[in-house]
Amino acid sequence: MLDTAAQPERLLSIWLKEFISYVSEIGPRFLALHLQEVGGKTYENSMDHVQDFIRRLCESSAFSDYIYVRIYMDEDFKSAENFTALGNIYFAHKDLNSLRLWNFLTHDWENKLDERKLIFTGNIETISTKEKAKFPQNFFPECKWSRKGFMRTRWEVNGTVIDLVNIHLFHDASNLAACEDFPSVYCKTRRRALVHTVERFHLDNKNGSVPFFLFGDFNFRCDTAGVVKELTKDLTVHRVQNIKNESTKIHYRNTIGNNILTVGKKEFSHADHQLKFKEFWLKKFDRELEPLIEILSEYPINFIPSYPFEEDPEMPTDYMSTRCPSWCDRILMSPQMKEIISNNGWKYDMIGESVCMGDHKPIYLTVHLRSNKGPTNPKSLINKTNSLTALAKNTLMDEGLWMEQSNVDDVGTLASPLCNSHYIAVKAMSSSIVQEENEDCTDKTDMDQNLLLKETTV
Repeated sequence: MLDTAAQPERLLSIWLKEFISYVSEIGPRFLALHLQEVGGKTYENSMDHVQDFIRRLCESSAFSDYIYVRIYMDEDFKSAENFTALGNIYFAHKDLNSLRLWNFLTHDWENKLDERKLIFTGNIETISTKEKAKFPQNFFPECKWSRKGFMRTRWEVNGTVIDLVNIHLFHDASNLAACEDFPSVYCKTRRRALVHTVERFHLDNKNGSVPFFLFGDFNFRCDTAGVVKELTKDLTVHRVQNIKNESTKIHYRNTIGNNILTVGKKEFSHADHQLKFKEFWLKKFDRELEPLIEILSEYPINFIPSYPFEEDPEMPTDYMSTRCPSWCDRILMSPQMKEIISNNGWKYDMIGESVCMGDHKPIYLTVHLRSNKGPTNPKSLINKTNSLTALAKNTLMDEGLWMEQSNVDDVGTLASPLCNSHYIAVKAMSSSIVQEENEDCTDKTDMDQNLLLKETTV
């Protein structure tokens, strides 16, 4: 997650120095860097810093032997129907024997990489060597269509074909709603979007299906209900209602009246906050991937939660007390990847644990891809799995979820769906066809209002 809003020059320098040092140490032959929220939360005023980031990255001496560069930065924030704020950056070393890039318009390989360095910024909708999409609008709250989505590229590296997919899923808007149950309403929303994405790849008749890495900000959160239960054994509960701003906080106190844990809509604070969530006990509550293990794999996690860290360079190892620390940033892969990855030499870890890298610490994975594992014709590997179809049905049919998701404010009132918006009508999840219509949401009589969700950008 690259957020340049606060102290941009200082944070960019720290981030780049730490990242480049890791690249120099590892020396990969092919490097993929996926960014979310390019430009930060105030992207309208911060896009100039993104250009500076690209320039400084490309001009670094550590990348002098990477002769092929492809950069895709989705920066057109004025295009509500397209903007994802995703950035995909790829460097290929001169020592690679062969390299090809897929064209999602012609559904075939580019003839050759004539241009060694291509940087696509701003509006990148017509760039055919990437596929980019926002999640369908009825996945989103009310009629507000925020930036969540994915962007993928396809590469043939030394005769082995893989997809590299950047993804950004929905966050937890309220800690109070998140700790009511597991899976939380937010967890179910993320699962729905994730299954939708993977199924889209499996059902892609035009481009076929190939092994893929899926990495970005999944916004996966710990089982907050379970974490609270674990932390509050033998504590008493005290609910505090602030009528003035209609907010609620729950204090968990010990026998002498000291607050040990406080949970509010945007507060999650423990008396031993900076040490407690770096202990091994928390990992057992990292459960969002459990129902997806047949379709997504991951190397073992042996690093501390990657979010939410202080964005202050003077406090680089401290967590903010806004959310329960969690492993939001992940590198997942399709099960087919095990056939083309060597069993030796992998490493899955965090970058910049001791320096300020923003509120999200970057996560990296190094693996050795076996050469000449194909397929040269990806369209021959279209794959439809029963487990994926079952997951799609289970995720899609829980209509109660969408009613609950719409009602997560402290005040407990369903937000009004009245608005004008570019509307996306989506067929069943097993269909690859998406129809676009320009309609007033208030006139959409055939859409169950329970499908209108509520999200707050934080």
